[in-house]
Amino acid sequence: MKEHFYSKDSLASIGKLFELKPEVAASFVTFDQKVFAKGVLSEKTKELIAIGAAHVTRCPYCIEAHVNRAKAVGASDEEIAEAVFVGIAMNAGAAFAHSCFAMECLKE
Repeated sequence: MKEHFYSKDSLASIGKLFELKPEVAASFVTFDQKVFAKGVLSEKTKELIAIGAAHVTRCPYCIEAHVNRAKAVGASDEEIAEAVFVGIAMNAGAAFAHSCFAMECLKE
């Protein structure tokens, strides 16, 4: 990952969060592990969903992690690219849907 805007070194700071609230942090880690464990959806499917979602939330750390994890469980470059476009479409769709608020303001 390019480090122009987000330095991986800054991730070390998350340790402070674990120090301050270890039970809550551990709960998140456990939750995350359970969510991404194989279930009705395959691990690959879950990672592809996460790639799309990470593009909506714009988290570069999540993008990198989930692309790497998707590749590790067998996702092809083409599948990953398609997941990226799903995220792009969801983000654009949300902005498009929110245009109704701007159009409502025009009535006032």
